[in-house]
Amino acid sequence: MKFELVTIIGVLTVASSYAIKLIGFPDQIRKIIKSKSIEGLSVPLFVFSFISYVLWTIYGIVKNDWVIIWGQSVGVIVAGIVLYQIMKLKRRKE
Repeated sequence: MKFELVTIIGVLTVASSYAIKLIGFPDQIRKIIKSKSIEGLSVPLFVFSFISYVLWTIYGIVKNDWVIIWGQSVGVIVAGIVLYQIMKLKRRKE
């Protein structure tokens, strides 16, 4: 029974992590694409989020913990897309 509870909690953790990262970040991506502007966006927040997701993913790999790996790797991808858009738009302004 203990293994089943751990598995259920792990699945719920990954699912909730995906929901957060696949709703909030894509909304920001759409806003950036639509407005072609990063005005009002907290660049440091996205930088620190990206770094945090990368470190958590590495930690999950080192610990061989699939919940951490799967839960955080999506953040790496989505935050990376936002950072790419930010850098791209900043270059256009210069």
